[in-house]
Amino acid sequence: MKKKIFVLVAILLVSVTGCTHTLKDDAKKPVVNEKTGQNLTENILCQPEDEKLLEIYKQYENKMEVKIEDLPKCTNMKIYEKKAYNGLWVQLFVRPLAWAIIQLGKLVGNYGLSVMILGLIIRIIIMPFSAKTAKQQENMKKAQPEIEKLEKKYKDKTDQESMMKKSQETLMIYQKYQINPMSSCLVAFIQLPLFFAFLEAINRIPAIFENTFWKYQLGTTPFVGIRDGNYYYVLLIILIILFTVLSLKQSMNAMNGSPEQMKQTRFMLIFMTVFIGIASVQLPSAIALYWVVTNAFNVIQMLLMKKRG
Repeated sequence: MKKKIFVLVAILLVSVTGCTHTLKDDAKKPVVNEKTGQNLTENILCQPEDEKLLEIYKQYENKMEVKIEDLPKCTNMKIYEKKAYNGLWVQLFVRPLAWAIIQLGKLVGNYGLSVMILGLIIRIIIMPFSAKTAKQQENMKKAQPEIEKLEKKYKDKTDQESMMKKSQETLMIYQKYQINPMSSCLVAFIQLPLFFAFLEAINRIPAIFENTFWKYQLGTTPFVGIRDGNYYYVLLIILIILFTVLSLKQSMNAMNGSPEQMKQTRFMLIFMTVFIGIASVQLPSAIALYWVVTNAFNVIQMLLMKKRG
């Protein structure tokens, strides 16, 4: 069931996404922002505030679907505005989120801080769903012995009648322990589109990726930062890996299963650690900050819920 949900989300995102398009020169090579080291985005949603960057966009205006002068200043962008490349995904997710980051950034004086605060606000909003998911995991842990007995009971039976009985008995166990298989996917179902929306907003709103937070340039990836000798980006990678692993480990510890299942769980934790470590090197700093803060919040939330329970 979980696989079907994730496939459905993936198909939905692919079908409605506006997608970030890289700006390319006449030789079809990406145009690079020398300040941040990132490939510039073609389908930006507002004008850059940096004059040098604005001149670059004017130079390659013929490569863009919308003329620079037809775009609003980022600080003046509206929550809704119809443009040629603004599909349903952009209008429902990316633009409202970008608008919220801009407005909050103007209020607190920094877009990096704005991204982190907004990430926390979203986590607080979805706390009831997170609590429900944690409760479902706890119920599933209690039901696991009965589910294992059921698996053994129908281990060598593959006929249709036995499979129907197995499904009915599984449903009875779920009802006994108040388990809803769908509810465990709720948080992931909400978070996945939001993560991609944050990523697109940062790539498509120049005012965000031009800004800095502490020593971090929000549009720069740790790879580019370290390559340029700014080794404090290593700290960002360490924090991403640390809080993501802690968050995953908490979720996996809440599960219960056979020795084989637990072995697979440990393998998945190792795999995800390596995968996230590699991916973190290529994340814009703004997304990295969002990732660290939201996962740190999740770790603290799970600890408090465990203490209460």
